[in-house]
Amino acid sequence: MSGVTLDRLTKEFPGGVRALDGLSLSIMDGEFFALLGPSGCGKTTLLRTIAGLESPTSGAVHIGSRDVTRLAPGVRDVAMVFQDYALFPHMTVQDNIAYPLRIRRQPRADRTQRAAEVAAQLGLAGLLPRRPAELSGGQQQRTALARAVAGRPSVFLFDEPLSNLDARLRLDARTFIKRLQRQLAVTTVFVTHDQAEALALADRIAVMDAGRISQLGTAREVFRRPANTFVANFIGSTPMNLLPGEVRGDRVAVAGAVLPGPVGLAGQHGLDDGAPVMVGIRPEYLPVSAGRATGTDSGASFTGEVSIVENLGTSSLVTVDVGGELISGTVPEGEEPEPGTRVWLSPAPGRVLVYRTEDGTLVG
Repeated sequence: MSGVTLDRLTKEFPGGVRALDGLSLSIMDGEFFALLGPSGCGKTTLLRTIAGLESPTSGAVHIGSRDVTRLAPGVRDVAMVFQDYALFPHMTVQDNIAYPLRIRRQPRADRTQRAAEVAAQLGLAGLLPRRPAELSGGQQQRTALARAVAGRPSVFLFDEPLSNLDARLRLDARTFIKRLQRQLAVTTVFVTHDQAEALALADRIAVMDAGRISQLGTAREVFRRPANTFVANFIGSTPMNLLPGEVRGDRVAVAGAVLPGPVGLAGQHGLDDGAPVMVGIRPEYLPVSAGRATGTDSGASFTGEVSIVENLGTSSLVTVDVGGELISGTVPEGEEPEPGTRVWLSPAPGRVLVYRTEDGTLVG
């Protein structure tokens, strides 16, 4: 198996459009790695450059100990699964799975045996004589995966492979891909714009913006401590509350409350007392209560009237009007307050994040 190393990779298209901007990255052997970001951030260009389908303007791509920057896709020992699966419509499932082996000129008997083995592993044994048009979306996706697995590559490359599936199939396929990657222990690079997919699947995530990496870390690190306001806005099934505030020593004044901030907020982090900042709190870390808890410091809680309640299943998202600022928190299932009710939102200890206003970077 092999890891992937990218060294100062730049890709500039005609007209001066820079899709990758001096990007360096190391993906470990056997790691499930996600490239996450909005459309146009460069994640698919990066994946295609690793595959050899795009040539970098400058920089280098290494797979294992090999410099593959100028090698053709077929000799890089990678397998790519595309968004539309890219199955050959005139071929059977068996022939689609065996195609990488056919390209390598392996004997027909070996190709047939290998296709049957992989098909059985992925639950496709009874579908080998069919053609893609006779398959469901989930079966087509598994066929594309089987084709990738059949060639025993050093690296799997996935380009949004779940985006064409409906919601239920996406969840099933997500679990299936995670389990398959664990069994095979193959280095995997997974491109997605869906942060839920990235958080659920990846060992580490690179959040991309404008051809650069905004944050690199585990799913937990990226979710709990976004490195900047771009990542904070992008990560999370419910948007993070980002509110204008002001430094008050080790605390921060925001929306009528004075909340604890990082130790040494004023002074140690280059911020003066009274400096403007952005305060970030995830709704998941901001429980809503119809009454202030006994002993709670009233100044460390927001208070306002419930504006909207959105059912999320096992919990509900409650949007509260706090002096003109809309702040979202959560309540457990069955404890939803009625619109117009006065409530308090008390941040969980250690969950208040502070960002610099000038560049949006995390403080502390």
